[in-house]
This record gives sequence, structure tokens and C-alpha cells, in this order.
Amino acid sequence: MELLTIGAFSRASRLSPKALRLYDSLGLLAPAHVDEVSGYRFYRPDQLERARLVAWLRRLGMPLARIRVVCDLAAGAPDRAAAQISAYWAETEAELTSRRALATHLINYLSGEDTMPGANPALTIRYAARSDIGRHRDRNQDTAYASGRLLAVADGMGAGGSLASAAVIEALKPLETALPAGDLLNAMEDAVRRADPVLRDLAATDPGTGTTLTAMLWSGSQLALVHVGDTRAYLLRDGDLFQITHDHSVVQALLDEGKITPEEADSHPQRSLLLRAMDGETVTEPDVSLHDAQAGDRYLLCSDGLTAVVGAGVIRDALSAPGDPEQAAGELIGLANEAGGPDNVACVVADVIEPPALAAG
Repeated sequence: MELLTIGAFSRASRLSPKALRLYDSLGLLAPAHVDEVSGYRFYRPDQLERARLVAWLRRLGMPLARIRVVCDLAAGAPDRAAAQISAYWAETEAELTSRRALATHLINYLSGEDTMPGANPALTIRYAARSDIGRHRDRNQDTAYASGRLLAVADGMGAGGSLASAAVIEALKPLETALPAGDLLNAMEDAVRRADPVLRDLAATDPGTGTTLTAMLWSGSQLALVHVGDTRAYLLRDGDLFQITHDHSVVQALLDEGKITPEEADSHPQRSLLLRAMDGETVTEPDVSLHDAQAGDRYLLCSDGLTAVVGAGVIRDALSAPGDPEQAAGELIGLANEAGGPDNVACVVADVIEPPALAAG
């Protein structure tokens, strides 16, 4: 088989020689032959299909680590490769929605058009919060909380875990009655950090104490999201389920780098290890984002006591079933316990609805 020079391969694949050298160094697209004297790279014509797939995925904005996973799957399991692309695009759309909402907020704020969030709410929420000890724990360290303004789930760890998870949610509660105007994200971030001294004191008494946190503050048409750790937030919209948080865990980092597959992640021995949590040792650096709400949306906040044993498809089906948030939360708790209930589990379910007067009109 006649080999293609890097120049010819570049023109055929529409990848620059510089990109091809980078992909070689990353093990993503290795040349078929490298001249020992000149170091010149040569490629087989049948490598063009992989190269073009790489080029298309880069146009989507997919990180190189995930591209490698997709390309490796495409050779022997194209259906799984397609599923990877579908999952990535769902995440991208969810992130784009969040960024669009934030951009709108900033434009309005800087244009002087921003008003007190929630002053004239066009939408409202129905909500429920449930927490359960599970079947194999002797105490419950998960805290779930829901009100007309604040939704939160925290998963405590260590000897003082239950106190830690409760403390971080308590730090957010003042926002329920003093909702900030035009500054939801900063207010959420500041409130989370106000819990750091309390967590520091708890950890001093019981080393290893800490907590995760996923919380949302409702403004009447938007939800400000704050997130640390591996508790999660999901959005069910038009029958599709989107995970709108990103786990701060060792396993998620390995997935992002393409070092393990989603199937390997499910049984990875380090899946409970966190890269980021609220432990009082360092200043908390949460992820924050702003989300536009639509009537008919259903949000789920949950601890890993649910997601570690119940798959995303089953969660989607449970959230899509008829019933109010209380029924949905109860069903999810039941599913976690039916799957063995190895951990505490906490769920908050909230439906975005039109106020009764608007709905009647």
C-alpha cells in the first residue's frame, strides 16, 4: 500500500500538519511510518476515515481526550461511539443554555434594565425534598431541603458529616428572605463561603469531616446553581434528561481525559474519591451558573446514593412518570433502596409551573 506524505494526508483530511503532529504526540492519530533519518511522517490511506472523524469532532468543540474515546469506539462499536457524541452534545446544549442565560443577565444588568429578580414572577415552582438512610448505613449524613426560593442537597462525610451537610445549607437560607437584585451568582458563592469557618471548626474536632453541595436559588424566572463535589443537578425538559452539573471526582477526571470508559467508571474502585469538596481546609471554589426556566421543566438535585446505583435512563423514566414532586422523590428513593441502598440518598424534585392565575387564563 502506498503511503501518503504528511502534506498529502493533511490536504485530504483537512487537518493541518501542526495538528497531525499534535495528535501523534497524544496517541490520537499515529502515523503509519516515521522516517528514521528525516523524522518525516507517512500515513496509510485507510487512516483518512479516522482523521476526518477527528476533524469533525473538533468542529463540534469536543475535547481531544473524548475524541480519542469516540474514535476508538467507532472502529468496533459505532453505536457506543454515537452514544458518546449524543451525550457530549446534550452536555454542550445544557452548558449553552446556562451561558445564554448568564449573557442575558449581564447584558440587562449593564444596560440598567435589570430589576429585582422575582419581583414580578411569571413562573413559580412546586417542590419536595426527601432524604433516606438507605439499607446499609447506621446514620444519615445527607441533607435535602426545599422551599419556594431555595433547593439544596448536601452529602456529608466523616464523623461530623451530618452536621457539615446541614451547616452548608443553613448558610444559604438567608438568601430566601433577602433575595439579591441582579447578583444571584455572587450572592450564592458568597453564602457558600460563609460556611467555611463552621466546616473548619467541625473538621478540627473530627478530621475528615466535610460535605458536597448542589443548590439552586429561584428568582421567579431563573435558577442560580452552585455546585461542589459529586452531588448532582438534572433538568428534565421535553422528555430529555440533562445533567447540568459536572462531578468533581477522580473518576470524572479520568473520564474527561479519556483514560476510562463510562462502563469502567461504574465499577471503578476510586469512584467515591473527590477532587473538590467543602472541608474547611481551603476556601471553597464552587461552580456557579445561571439557568433560564420554562414552564414544564422538572429539576432534580440528588446525592450519589441515587446516581451510583440507578442509571440515568431509569431516573429519566421516574421523573417523566405522572405524579407531583413528592411522588417523584419517593419513587427515586425507592429505586435506590431496591438497588441495594448501599448509601444514604437525598433527592429534591421541583416543577416549574405557571402561577394559578396565569394558568387559568
